Amino acid sequence: MPKRKKTPEEMLEKAKELVGKWSKEIPYQYPVEHEPIYRYCDMVDDENPLFLDPEYAAKTKHGGVILPPFAAFGIMMPGFQEIMMPRMPRTPGPFVINMSQEYEWLRPVKVGDRLSLMSRVADIFVKATKIDPKAWWIVLEFLYKNQRGEDVLLVRNLALSHRSPQQVAEEEQVATE
Repeated sequence: MPKRKKTPEEMLEKAKELVGKWSKEIPYQYPVEHEPIYRYCDMVDDENPLFLDPEYAAKTKHGGVILPPFAAFGIMMPGFQEIMMPRMPRTPGPFVINMSQEYEWLRPVKVGDRLSLMSRVADIFVKATKIDPKAWWIVLEFLYKNQRGEDVLLVRNLALSHRSPQQVAEEEQVATE
C-alpha cells in the first residue's frame, strides 16, 4: 500500500518543531581577508579608507580594516547553503521565493576575524497568496559570531513557499471526494 501523502497542515505541525532551535555552530575555514574586501570595494566603486587603507583604519576606533556592510553577502556567505538548507523545513510546495532579507550589524567584522555561523527557523505561518491559499511564510535567522564568541551579524530572511496552481487544484479535488 502506498504511503499516504501528508497534508499541508500535518507538515506545518512537524515544521513548527524546528521553530526557535539553533543549529550547531559551524566555523568558517578561513579568517576574513583584506583582498576580497578590496575587490568588493573596487567593484562597487567604494573608496572608503576604513575598508581599503590599513594604516588609516588602524588609527580609527576599529583598530583595523573592517568589512563593508553590504559586502557581507559575497564575502561572508561561504557555507550559507550548507547551513540553510538543512534548517529549511519540508514544505507542501516545491517553489521557494526569497521575499526579503534584513541585516542587523551588532559589531564590526575586522580583517583577521574568524567567523562561525548558526541558523534557526524563527517563525512559520500560513498566509494565502493568489496562487496558493495555503502558502507558507518562513522566517529564517542566521547568526554570525567572531572568534571571541561575540555576535557580529544577525540576518533575517523571509521565504515564501507555495504550490503550483495544478497542485492546489488536485488537493481541492481530493478534499471534495
